[in-house]
Amino acid sequence: MTALSVLDLCPITEGGSAAQSFHNSRDLAQHAERWGYQRFWLAEHHGMPGIASAATSVVIGHVAAGTRTIRVGAGGIMLPNHSPLVIAEQFGTLESLFPGRIDLGLGRAPGSDQATARALRRDAIETADMFPQDVVELMHLLSPAAAHSRIQAVPGTGLQVPIWILGSSLFGAQLAAELGLPYAFASHFAPAAMMDAVAIYRARFKPSAQLAKPHVMLGFNVFAADTDEEGRFLATSMQQAFVNLRSGRPSRLQPPREGYEEGLTPPERAILSQTLTCAAIGSPDTVRRQVRDFVARTGADELMITSQIHAHAARLRSYEILAQVQAG
Repeated sequence: MTALSVLDLCPITEGGSAAQSFHNSRDLAQHAERWGYQRFWLAEHHGMPGIASAATSVVIGHVAAGTRTIRVGAGGIMLPNHSPLVIAEQFGTLESLFPGRIDLGLGRAPGSDQATARALRRDAIETADMFPQDVVELMHLLSPAAAHSRIQAVPGTGLQVPIWILGSSLFGAQLAAELGLPYAFASHFAPAAMMDAVAIYRARFKPSAQLAKPHVMLGFNVFAADTDEEGRFLATSMQQAFVNLRSGRPSRLQPPREGYEEGLTPPERAILSQTLTCAAIGSPDTVRRQVRDFVARTGADELMITSQIHAHAARLRSYEILAQVQAG
């Protein structure tokens, strides 16, 4: 059975606050743990009015402290924004606090616009080019071999926090295969290169100390409800978020809107048509069929589920329905 995990952006809803978002994320993780989800990942974004997970390792600690068994991690840390040593120390600290439960997913994008990226690290373009070297350096800092190095992560050295490579292009697939790391593809928002990336990763994978065979995680949107109509209605919050972001006006997560799709322009429809190729929207039976078809098409080992739903209760219900249909 394909494993299920959760990707959370700590969405700040229209009329809500970051504080409420953090409370809701921890509550979602507690429910996901009971429902059998394998991981709960948080993503690093900056300067986004609808995303509160900018200080990702801090929020990971908040969620991990409120749960007991579910793995908690980053999906991901945007490594060009940080030095490898700082991330090794942060995740060494998390692993020391919550042993055996921390994951570290790494991405090459800044998770922001270019102006914000420059404010984070003024040499952002150069550091993006250094991504493969930075990943290798970070792997070394977390390995037992670093105990004999002049530079050490304290805590961090020797803790061997599992590292994942994240991506939405062929670059990440090639790097993950070369280093023998698990690979997570961002098909929930950029599915165009998904099948090619997965094929390259599997074909070129080299076993490593961390991983003996390829492991593919794919991002997937789910909007599950009691009826197809309700599921489509809930999905309009995510649709508004995507259209607003791609149109250069990022916003807080908006309430769902009746008839939203009917009012879209052709370019806006095009934005959504590609994104929604990796989504299950509707009643339990509809979601079961759409998830099954997606797994059959891709051979995914694990699905990282994101549900950008405005009402927290409806978001919980969506994840609950998915867990029930997957178990059945």
